[in-house]
Amino acid sequence: MPDAAAWVEVLLRWVHYLAGITWIGLLYFFNLINTGFLKSLDAGQKGVVIPRLMPNALNWFRHGATVTVLAGLALIFMLHPSLSGTGDKAIWIGGILGIIMFINVHAIIWPCQKEIIRMTKESAETGKPTPPEMAALARKALLASRVNFMLSIPMLFFMAAASHFK
Repeated sequence: MPDAAAWVEVLLRWVHYLAGITWIGLLYFFNLINTGFLKSLDAGQKGVVIPRLMPNALNWFRHGATVTVLAGLALIFMLHPSLSGTGDKAIWIGGILGIIMFINVHAIIWPCQKEIIRMTKESAETGKPTPPEMAALARKALLASRVNFMLSIPMLFFMAAASHFK
């Protein structure tokens, strides 16, 4: 029968995988589907869709990022505490890319999106146009999200390849 440490490792791996699937799945949804969809809507439609869809989707997105990184950090310190082998180096590179992505989520994407949601909802309720600064917030969030999208490719490579290196 496996010892407690083995069970902790299995549990952390599953939490890391499931939260990671949630986070990266939503990242790909936002970049590949949602951005184009939102551009196709008029202001009235955005006033309905954005306040209803985005808070929930972004909650899953940012909490998925948080759980993924926390479980990943626990695993990396438990299983790869040193940079002694190529696999250790690969997993640390993947982890560092994940941390950069996590910082983008919490420091740039979420704060910008929170304001965009607020402005869109306010505009829909009052009938006034959205403030001009919303475009700059949207651009900033989009660029940070695109950076995360691009970083996810080498991050996933290094995470998956680490176990194949000696």
